[in-house]
Amino acid sequence: MSQVIAGVDIGNSSTEVALARVDEGKVEFLAQHLTKTTGIKGTVDNVSGIRFALKSAAEKAGISFSDIKKIRVNDAVPVIGDLAMDVISETLITESSMIGHNPDTPGGTGLGIGMTLHLDDLRSNAENGQAYIIVIPAKADYEWAAHMINEAYDRGVKIAGAIAQKDDGVLIYNRLHCKIPIVDEVAYVEKVPLGKQSAVEVALPGHVIRTLSNPYGLATVFGLTPDETRQIAPVARALVGNRSAVVIRTPQGEVVERRIEAGRLILHGRKSRIEVAINDGAEEIMRSIERAGGLINVQGEMGTNVGGMLNGLRQYLSESTGQPFADISIGDLLATDVLIPVSVSGAMAGELSMESGVALASMVKTERMPVERVAQALEKELGISVEVGGVEAEMAIRGALTTPGTEKPLVILDMGGGSTDAAAVSEGGETISVHLAGAGDMVTMLIDAELALHSRELAEKVKKNPLGKVMSLFHMQLEDGTMLFSESPFPPDVYGRVVIREEKELVPLPVKLSMEKVRAVRRSAKRRVFVTNAIRALAYIVPTKNIRHLSFVVMVGGSALDFEIPQMVTEELGKYGIVAGFANVRGTEGPRNAVATGLVLSVAREVVG
Repeated sequence: MSQVIAGVDIGNSSTEVALARVDEGKVEFLAQHLTKTTGIKGTVDNVSGIRFALKSAAEKAGISFSDIKKIRVNDAVPVIGDLAMDVISETLITESSMIGHNPDTPGGTGLGIGMTLHLDDLRSNAENGQAYIIVIPAKADYEWAAHMINEAYDRGVKIAGAIAQKDDGVLIYNRLHCKIPIVDEVAYVEKVPLGKQSAVEVALPGHVIRTLSNPYGLATVFGLTPDETRQIAPVARALVGNRSAVVIRTPQGEVVERRIEAGRLILHGRKSRIEVAINDGAEEIMRSIERAGGLINVQGEMGTNVGGMLNGLRQYLSESTGQPFADISIGDLLATDVLIPVSVSGAMAGELSMESGVALASMVKTERMPVERVAQALEKELGISVEVGGVEAEMAIRGALTTPGTEKPLVILDMGGGSTDAAAVSEGGETISVHLAGAGDMVTMLIDAELALHSRELAEKVKKNPLGKVMSLFHMQLEDGTMLFSESPFPPDVYGRVVIREEKELVPLPVKLSMEKVRAVRRSAKRRVFVTNAIRALAYIVPTKNIRHLSFVVMVGGSALDFEIPQMVTEELGKYGIVAGFANVRGTEGPRNAVATGLVLSVAREVVG
């Protein structure tokens, strides 16, 4: 007797369904569908997404819900990632005492040192023998500003530089008798403190400033003591790589520093209990996890960044699953170093300081009960028998073995949104698997943090698509250096911009970053997460702990569809003599639908049995 069976793979990012007709041992796959996971993986909120995916798959197969006799869902474990930001210090600069940004066209070049003076005060308050940095508001026309500066210069006033609110730097510079550095496009020029010692630096096109981005350069300009130099270091660090900058010393030369502790991790392992500071960096954290001998739980130091993060995750899961806070443990952790752009308080042009941080992805263990609740809620809503069965990695093996050219023994890497799983099956059918935190969602998080996009949706697009830079209305430079010519003109809003090349449209990036920088961040994030986790996962499932003893690895999961990740993993595993490639589930689906296919096959095997 034939019956229709559905396999449902609940992932962190997406939910996949496979529908098949089982008849006397024969399995005929009818349709599949993929949709976004609703709620946290493994919680009752998943039901609406599963219902939608099942409905869509049934429509593709030309059947109704009532034709489906059994649904099997994977044993989903919630995995959540977040940033534990190691903000070494938050620098509060009094009286808005620095400007460091990159206007497209600053005026002049060089370093100018003097007292800040408003343009309107040039005739009345300027004194001979004193050097001045002129502050030019938006209401002042560039010709008037140049006339006022020239008039003062002609009567002996020393003009060392200028700060302009409008984009007038070059226009003013071209009309001056004295050639000075001018920083323009300073939005909040009214915040510039007047009558204070300041320095303006503009570099040649294609170069970056040297004096104001060097703490010892600042010490030389302003005559700072060693203690003051130590305090002003974050200002210099924030200006590194800029073409122009202004630094203004406040009356007391005061920089207030407040230290925010990143905190310590308490690792409870099978071998030992180890404490490690976030400040020690990701490499030391991962070494400590290895020394702990397999994590049982992880806690964060109370009252610190990491303590708040981990407790926040536990609280969120406790509310979502209904389980007691104390019963929720963290079974795995992936840490990677990250540079986070942090806004500098008191800055006038949106200056950012790159602070070191640690990104953490955690695998949060709950009881099986929440997934059982999903099955019960689904069964009640649809009126169809629903059961939970199958560890994800083992189901992925079943699905991966439908790839033409594969056989036991086999090792698979399941690279999803929240976790990286690995599983090995021997010729006799014995399996061993591991479930590690950190995958596609963590890559998105790193890209979002390091590029300061403030948009997970945009970071996801950066992760999934190659880049280009529109050079004219009809040609674009691709990230590999080649040129792409178009028969129709590109949209005017992308001209001269770095764009994300989606299949049907170009999405301009809102940040002023080079294509090379964005590409480097994207590729680095993928390597730090997927290559690191691939090595970790494979080392776990090899009895000898030496991955050189593996021969073949098959990649499955949504992240195996990425245009870069499979090649990165293949390249890295090639160093160990391992042949790696992505699956083609059922000979039609590529690396997708492996777990859902495996769930269907596991039910079919029981029916035949």
